[in-house]
Amino acid sequence: MTAGQMVGAAREFADRMATRRSIRHFSSEPVPMEVVEEAVRAAGTAPSGANLQPWRFVVVTDVERKRRLRELAEAEEREFYARRASPQWLEAVAPMRTDWRKPFLEVAPVVIVVFEVHHGPRTPKPYYVKESVGIAVGLLIAALHQAGLATLTHTPSPMRFLNEVCERPAEERPYVVMPVGFPAPDAWVPDLERKPLSEVLVRR
Repeated sequence: MTAGQMVGAAREFADRMATRRSIRHFSSEPVPMEVVEEAVRAAGTAPSGANLQPWRFVVVTDVERKRRLRELAEAEEREFYARRASPQWLEAVAPMRTDWRKPFLEVAPVVIVVFEVHHGPRTPKPYYVKESVGIAVGLLIAALHQAGLATLTHTPSPMRFLNEVCERPAEERPYVVMPVGFPAPDAWVPDLERKPLSEVLVRR
């Protein structure tokens, strides 16, 4: 590949990712499960500490399980927004029009719950877990966007109820919840600006 082709490929990918937006209003239209599986396969190629790949991707499509997930998440979020959220946080998220209500957890056809895998009866001690899982989630978001699906990264606090909902062992710790699907026809997306390259890239 020539230098020009390399630049072209990098620019094409960057331009494609620049169209990505977090979506909070999903259509209930089903998505091809093979697309989700391939996106998870791409996420699994992420580098990880000692190559231990300390991640688990739980793909939730069962209607009752999604309803339960929403119910428990909203209970935690209601408490957070009412009592624990700082004024600074509430001001920062105001442009997103987000609150304790999380209907997307039930409406989106697929919800991927990502877990960190820590040391347990059947799993070795991992290294750089959060860094490794964070990279994998980034690849997952990119892969799903490339395939034409919308996502949202949701982190209810605390998240331990996800072990119960997803029937996962104690050594697996919830990292992020990602509803996946097509945007609703009337989906509202905040008009947010991304920082220019000149502000995020430093040359030395």
